[in-house]
Amino acid sequence: MRHTAAKAFTAVALAAALSAVAAPAMADPSTLPTLPAAQDIVGAGSDTTQALLNQFSVDYNASLGSGSTLPHLYSWDATGSATITPKTGAATINRPNGSGAGITALNGNTSATLDFARSSRAPQTGDLSSDLFVAFAKDAVTWSAKATGGHAPANLTTQNLFDIYSCAAGATNWSAFGGTAGTIKPYLPQASSGTRSFFLKAIGNPTLGNCVVTGPEENEGTNALLNDVDVIFPYSVGHWVGQANGHTTSSDDKGDLTLRSINGVAPLTGTGTLNAAFAAGTYGRVLYNVVRDTEWTATTTQGTALRAIFGPSGWICSTAGKADTTSYGYLTLPASACGSTTHI
Repeated sequence: MRHTAAKAFTAVALAAALSAVAAPAMADPSTLPTLPAAQDIVGAGSDTTQALLNQFSVDYNASLGSGSTLPHLYSWDATGSATITPKTGAATINRPNGSGAGITALNGNTSATLDFARSSRAPQTGDLSSDLFVAFAKDAVTWSAKATGGHAPANLTTQNLFDIYSCAAGATNWSAFGGTAGTIKPYLPQASSGTRSFFLKAIGNPTLGNCVVTGPEENEGTNALLNDVDVIFPYSVGHWVGQANGHTTSSDDKGDLTLRSINGVAPLTGTGTLNAAFAAGTYGRVLYNVVRDTEWTATTTQGTALRAIFGPSGWICSTAGKADTTSYGYLTLPASACGSTTHI
């Protein structure tokens, strides 16, 4: 059984102005003059939320003030060098790519190496009871397809998606769904992706057929494999909106992919933001940062810092944190939900 709780903690003083939202987000902490300190709060994991957590790092650390000796916040990207040393004195580990890999790395190490994991999925079978999922934003997942010359239609149903990823007879050509004739190429992100596991569950957990290709990094529309008129690929709606808002890199970009409707409901509003009605349905999901429950409740420097960053009265749930969340394309959670905790 899952248990959910929301606890009030002392609020962090907000010293950074909202203009900090426009500041360029930092890259890997390895670009700093030195690695994060042993006491700093450091995480890794989900591709979906890495850009937003990078921005949180910039703005939260600025809020502490110059010369502050309090723990700072840092987050490692999902892709880059094969291995990382997250902070001073840490073990060198394989870079966690995806929600599942981040949670595995959190569980396989101590706070001397990692303090949290970014996760775009909720708790699931196989997670530890000590994994505490701390909510901070709302997202949704839909399917994407190439815009220029693409063969896919504007809408598919949940059953259509189930059949396509099952490679069912009669579901292998776009003409069967009102699109232009062309053999459908169903792609999925790499196996540890939270977006992948969420999407497959939402469409009914099909047994994947031989036509399905696994491999592209999630939410990277510029991947050459996706530059194909017949490809279908799940995509985070919030991440796509953030990319449309200019939060991009050479690889972290929507490219020529556009988001499509499911069951007749559009993932985007007329102004290009995440459609709350779409996010309220089957394809909506809460985003989390995962911590160890004993550290979350501890009266240590680390426990205090974790709550000051991720908690109900922490920085991410503050006005400044929510401004970052909105800028990066996600929906903010109400006060009763932001910073709430869930576990298996």
